[in-house]
Amino acid sequence: MFLSIIVPTKNEEEHLGALLKDLRAQSFHDTEVIVADARSTDGTRAIASRYKARTVDGGLPGEGRNMGVEKARGDLFLFLDADVRLASKHFLRDALKEMRVRQLDVMAVRVLPDSGRMMDRAMHRIYNWYIRATQSFHPHAAGACLFAKRHMHEALGGFDESITLAEDVDYVKRGAKIGYFGILKSSPVYISTRRMDKEGRGTMAVKYLKAEAHLVTKGPIRHHEVPYDYDYNQKK
Repeated sequence: MFLSIIVPTKNEEEHLGALLKDLRAQSFHDTEVIVADARSTDGTRAIASRYKARTVDGGLPGEGRNMGVEKARGDLFLFLDADVRLASKHFLRDALKEMRVRQLDVMAVRVLPDSGRMMDRAMHRIYNWYIRATQSFHPHAAGACLFAKRHMHEALGGFDESITLAEDVDYVKRGAKIGYFGILKSSPVYISTRRMDKEGRGTMAVKYLKAEAHLVTKGPIRHHEVPYDYDYNQKK
């Protein structure tokens, strides 16, 4: 099984190298890494080159993932955000085994914060509980780490690029209607709290509660009804 790992980026020089280092250290090596870069003005592309990742032009996360898939050779895709860290060198091996055994077509993961703050841990615990509780009737996924088989991605027509927030939720919700969706049991991943640091914990909580209410009552979020800032490394 050949795995194409696709990372959408924009000005990610502070984080990308650590992720690529984690991927290089994995015990599963039948992979390629594609960085779909949205016109970064920092050293993102140079870091990708240093780690022998292929770079293609990207855009917003959904668009970048789709553009990465266009160049991918794998029969299985892993979409990762640049600020993700893999806690185990066997993460890929174990995740792919679980996906195969459970016969999943799309697989999300639990996420943990890379900070030790009690509030951050609590917020992520609530999120992880919620996605487990609703997975059978209202599937969710963090696009920070999302597995999908090629045939599923193609059947869905990829990520809906007209969606400006929670395109990952839309992706797995559509996927669950035509295939098998599940949440990885074996291991979580760690994600940066930079979004919380930049916008504030309270503001982020309100934003995502509004986004969830929109998803439940109105469907996918388009036309920036809930604001989204892609470049979290840009200074205020």
